[in-house]
Amino acid sequence: MSANNAAERTSGATAATDEPLLRVRGLTKHFPVRTGLRSRGLVRAVDGLDFDVRPGETLGLVGESGCGKTTTGRMLVRLLEPSAGTIEFAGRDITHARRRELRPLRQDLQIIFQDPYASLNPRHTVGRIVAMPLQVNGIDPPGGVRKRVQELLELVGLNPEHYNRYPHEFSGGQRQRIGIARALALRPKLIVADEPVSALDVSIQAQVINLLRDLQRDLDLAFVFIAHDLAVVRHFCQRVAVMYLGRIVEIGDRTDIYERPQHPYTRALLSAIPDVTALGPAGRIRLAGDVPTPLDPPSGCRFRTRCWKAQDVCATEEPALVPRNGGRQATACHFPEGEPAGTSPEGEPAGASPESGPVAAAGPVVPVRRAESVESAESAAPAGSTPPAGSVGASGEEVAK
Repeated sequence: MSANNAAERTSGATAATDEPLLRVRGLTKHFPVRTGLRSRGLVRAVDGLDFDVRPGETLGLVGESGCGKTTTGRMLVRLLEPSAGTIEFAGRDITHARRRELRPLRQDLQIIFQDPYASLNPRHTVGRIVAMPLQVNGIDPPGGVRKRVQELLELVGLNPEHYNRYPHEFSGGQRQRIGIARALALRPKLIVADEPVSALDVSIQAQVINLLRDLQRDLDLAFVFIAHDLAVVRHFCQRVAVMYLGRIVEIGDRTDIYERPQHPYTRALLSAIPDVTALGPAGRIRLAGDVPTPLDPPSGCRFRTRCWKAQDVCATEEPALVPRNGGRQATACHFPEGEPAGTSPEGEPAGASPESGPVAAAGPVVPVRRAESVESAESAAPAGSTPPAGSVGASGEEVAK
């Protein structure tokens, strides 16, 4: 069976790569909020996503915590039922596929969970954990299950002799490698990696990311890579999608997103990355106000309550995800970078602090110097206020004293 999978993978790679492996259109997930028997509304966790992932490609999903990245990943592998939209995998609609229909598809569609401590059963040995996908799908590989599991352990850099050990006998990085081995057991075509290195030390993060890159090259894997660390995303992903409050506000090639961002939110995220060659707060964009609640998102553009370019049209019309920059990028903004927009009465960009520096003109963003998390962007100051010197701004950076 493995030979057939390899042959199919090779023929697919040599065929036209323009055909996406994963096609998502209008993907939506709303969670009802109830008090007793009374409904209080819907949490719009994910609200109409459109994107494709091609064979062997890595798409990164970035954004603040609560923007819907993990919910999106769980819907892609059908751990959550979508409220609306379609998910097509390898040309087949799996949006509402039943459990029996999904079982053969799970051989090609796997997930790596965020927490290496909670995602492994402490009562099972490593051998049993990695062998479980093979046993559930009734696969008997040549040489037996034990040999296949030991090959997988060796593939991810673990000692095959650790077959009979339990998860508590391993470090965090080793446990994540066990999770990767389990995801690779069925030789999938697409892996959803839900923040696979966020719980690991920086040195271990580099080892796991390099391992994933080697596996992608050797096995022709496609990834949907969910992360907060902008440096890791730039290192690992070919394309990047930026999410804000359940929507994709910008998507494009890695180089275009990091060096020529079109959406103000993307620019704000990238400006939070420290630059060791720069002194002072010049060039930083500090967003005012908190992230709106997905229970009652703003009308029109969802970023308008924190955007320095917001005008009347932003409150009445929701911007579409429009291709720009020769079609390499798509941006959902009425006034993308490089186009005129409104400013505050003081002459500064509306919604930005005076320390932000000039941000209205588009230009290349300072390259990533080191890993920086965008998760801390949720700790924004109250609307209209300016954080004191030394505090953490809304975009996650520390304000110079």
